[in-house]
Amino acid sequence: MTTHTTLPPLSVLDLVPISAGSTAGQALQHSRELVQCAERLGYNRYWVAEHHNMVGIASAATSVVIGYLAAATSTIRLGAGGVMLPNHAPLVIAEQFGTLESLYPGRIDLGLGRAPGTDQRTVMALRRDPNAADSFADDVVELQRWFAPARADQAVQAVPGAGLQVPLWILGSSTYGAQLAAALGLPYAFASHFAPDALDAALALYRRDFKPSAQLAKPWAMVGLNVIAASTDAEARRLFTSQQQAFTNMVRNRRGQLPPPIDDIEAYWSPAEKQHVQRMLSCSVVGSRETVARGVTDFAEQTGADELMVVSPIHDPALRQRSYELLAGQG
Repeated sequence: MTTHTTLPPLSVLDLVPISAGSTAGQALQHSRELVQCAERLGYNRYWVAEHHNMVGIASAATSVVIGYLAAATSTIRLGAGGVMLPNHAPLVIAEQFGTLESLYPGRIDLGLGRAPGTDQRTVMALRRDPNAADSFADDVVELQRWFAPARADQAVQAVPGAGLQVPLWILGSSTYGAQLAAALGLPYAFASHFAPDALDAALALYRRDFKPSAQLAKPWAMVGLNVIAASTDAEARRLFTSQQQAFTNMVRNRRGQLPPPIDDIEAYWSPAEKQHVQRMLSCSVVGSRETVARGVTDFAEQTGADELMVVSPIHDPALRQRSYELLAGQG
């Protein structure tokens, strides 16, 4: 375990949530405002994630969203957390992120996930082989080749892309991603904000087996954490009920837009649903600025994270922005 005397770098994961009663266009505009706020506050990077066929998430066209956010900022790193590589030909992703890197040099990250980010029917609609995830490791290596400098005899090139060396990350919620990131010498991001069960095992394996690479000399682990900050602990707990309802709805296989907070979450879920959702959301810090500061520091010390990726799915965009301000020690 690594002990931090100060917090590790803080970054933002934005699922571009579509709050109940709003539209995808409004959600994207709110994300534009949030990334500008995150840049002002000194957050390290800002990632959006690929999801499909989800009426509450507006980041399906991930590279397009990244370009939109990058155009509204000047210094913060932008990236995918992540692109679900089984949904795409590696060459296409190299071209997309090569284009972004050409437009916004030195500011683009490419996090790669193995899950489809959707259901099986949508996988078929994406025209992808349902078994494509089995070749994830090979696809990552292929993607690395597309970003490498082109050889004189190379018949097919990523243009833009070749020679740009866009930083790759491996995302995961199991030891599989940790093993791959360690073997390839890539930074690793663990999705503990919704799937925390294998967190300790995955981090230990990644750090133990890491092999240095041209991209990275020593392991770098970023860990996901839900943070809901508000003026008081009670207000933060109420805001947290939006995420609790959304996860309960997922358990019920009834996805929708991000619901507004409610006064009594106990009346919403059953005891079994509560137990399941609380386990999924166990890596969460909820409270006032002081409560959150203690909780985030404790989590960083417990995990030894080199960086924290903060998720704050709050229904009201102004209060979502306020939460990131309080976490950054402002406001």
